[in-house]
Amino acid sequence: MSDTAVAVQHDEHAAHDDHHHGPQGLLKYIWSTDHKVIAMQYLFTGIFMAVIGGFMAYVFRMQLAFPGISVPGFGQVSPGEYNALVTNHGTIMIFWVAMPVLIAAFGNYLIPLMIGADDMVFPRINRLSYQIFLISALVLLSSLFVQGGGFGGAWTAYPPLSSVAEYNQTQLGSSLWLIAVALEFVAFLLGGINFITTLMNSRAPGMRAYNLPLVAWMIVIASILFMLSVGPLIAGAVMLLFDQTLNTGVYDPARGGDPILWQHLFWFFGHPEVYVVLLPAIGITIDIIATFSRKKVFGYKMMLYTAVATGVLSFFVWAHHQFVAGIDPRMANVFTVTTLLISVPIAELLFVIIATLYGGSIRLTTPMLWALAFMAEFLIGGVTGIFLGASGADIYFHDTYFVLAHFHYTFFPIAIIGSFAAFTYWFPKMFGKMMDERLGKIHFWGTVIPFNFIFIPLFVLGMGGQHRRIYNYQHFPDLASAEMYNLREIATYALLAMIAFQFVFFFNCIKSWMSGKAAGKNPWQSNTLEWTTESPPPHGNWPVDEMPNVYRGPYEYAHPDREEDYWPQNEPS
Repeated sequence: MSDTAVAVQHDEHAAHDDHHHGPQGLLKYIWSTDHKVIAMQYLFTGIFMAVIGGFMAYVFRMQLAFPGISVPGFGQVSPGEYNALVTNHGTIMIFWVAMPVLIAAFGNYLIPLMIGADDMVFPRINRLSYQIFLISALVLLSSLFVQGGGFGGAWTAYPPLSSVAEYNQTQLGSSLWLIAVALEFVAFLLGGINFITTLMNSRAPGMRAYNLPLVAWMIVIASILFMLSVGPLIAGAVMLLFDQTLNTGVYDPARGGDPILWQHLFWFFGHPEVYVVLLPAIGITIDIIATFSRKKVFGYKMMLYTAVATGVLSFFVWAHHQFVAGIDPRMANVFTVTTLLISVPIAELLFVIIATLYGGSIRLTTPMLWALAFMAEFLIGGVTGIFLGASGADIYFHDTYFVLAHFHYTFFPIAIIGSFAAFTYWFPKMFGKMMDERLGKIHFWGTVIPFNFIFIPLFVLGMGGQHRRIYNYQHFPDLASAEMYNLREIATYALLAMIAFQFVFFFNCIKSWMSGKAAGKNPWQSNTLEWTTESPPPHGNWPVDEMPNVYRGPYEYAHPDREEDYWPQNEPS
C-alpha cells in the first residue's frame, strides 16, 4: 500500500476515533458503538443464557432419573413443562449461547484487533444487532411465562405439533418462540454483514488475505454460510407463523399443505448451522495450538480451502435427517454418500491440527487443554455421526438417545469447550489480568470428565432402543428396566458434578479480574496483532500514530532466521 493510502487510512482512523468516543459513564455500556463493549455484551448475555439453559437441563435430567420427584429449585415437573424445558434448552444453547459467544462475542472482539482496524466498518449497525439480539432473548424468556407455558414442540418445531394450537396447547408461547428465533436471525444477519465488510475493507497496510489469522477467516466464512442458508428457513417460519395465527394451512395435509416441507426448509438451514458454529471453534483451536506448540500451522492454505469446501458440502447433506420421513429411497442413497463425503474435509482439518502439534514444543496451559479436548470430543461426535448418516443404520437409531448423544458430542465441544478455550486464551487481553492456572485446570477436568459420563451412557441407552422425548419411562415397561434407570442416574449425577465445577470457573474469573497478575501486552508471546496493543485495548485499539503495519503471516513461530521463537506480524524483517 502506498504512503498516501496509509496516510488517508490513518486520517480516517483519527476521525473515527473522535466520532467514536460517544457516551460516557454508564451510558457507554448501553449506547456504545465500540466493538469491544458490544462483544462483552454478547459474551455476558450468552453466559447468562447458558446458565438458564443449564438449569433447564438439570431439571429435566432429574425428572428422567427420578420420575415424579420434586426437583430442588423447581418443584414437580408436568409433561407440558418437561416438553417446554427440553425444547427451550436446545433452542437456547444453539441460538443464544453458541452463536452469540463464538461468533458475535469473539468475532466482534477479535476481528478489528486481528486485522489492525480501530472498529467495525458499521459501528451503529453493530450496536443495533446486539439490541435486536437482546430483544430476541427477552421475547424467548417471556414465552416461558405466558398462558399455557413455553413452547414444547422441540427445537426443530415440526408441524403439525408446532402449528396447531390444539396439539401444542401453547398458542401464544409457540408464536413468541418463533418470533424470538426470527429476531435472533435478523441480529446475526446484521452482524454477518459487518464482519464480512470489515474483513474486506479495513485490514492494516500489508495484511493480505493469507496473512489473516485463521480464526478471523473462520468467523467470516461462518457468517457467509449463515447468510446463505437462513433465507429458506425465515420464509418457512413466516408461513408457520401464518399457520399459527391466521389458520392458513401451509403445513396441514387436510388443506393441501405438507408438513414435510418444513423439514426440508428447516434442515437446509439446520445442517449448515452446525458448521456455522464449528468453523469458529476450529479457528480458535488452531490459533491456540499454534501458540502453545510454538509451530507454524501445517498447511494454512489447505485449512482455509478445506473450510470453504466444508461449507459448500454442508448444503448437500440436509436430508439425512429425513431418512424415516418418507423421502424417495433413491434420494436417501444420494444423501448417504454426501454425508459420508463431508467427513473428508472435517478429517482433513483435524489432521492439519495434529500435524501442527507434531514435533512442537507443547505447553499444556489451560487454553491448550481445552483446545486438545475439543479435538478429542468432537472426533467422537464425528465418528458416531457416520452411523446416522447411513440410511440403513439410521432407521434403527433415528429419534433414540443415540442421536442425542451424538449431537452433544458434536455441539458440546463446539459451544462449550470451544468457548472455554477462547475465553481462557483471550481473557488476559480482554481484562488485562492472567487467570489462575490451577483453578483453570480444576475446572477443565471437572467439566470434561463428567461430560463423558453424561453422554456415553446415552449411547448405550440409544442402542438399547430408548426413544427420546419421553417424560416418564415408567409408562413404557420395556424401557424402565433397572439397568436403564441406573444409566439415567449415572448421567444425571455426572451432570450435577459438571454444574458444580462451573462455580470454580466463575470464582476464577472474579478472583483473576480483581487480583490476578497483570497480563501485559503479550503474555503468550503470540504473533497476531491483538497482542501488540494494551491489555485491555483502549478506544480505537491503538494510538492513531501507532496503527500497525503487517509484514508476515500470523504463525511464524520458531523461524530459523529469528533468535526468539515468535515473530509478531507488525515487526519489520
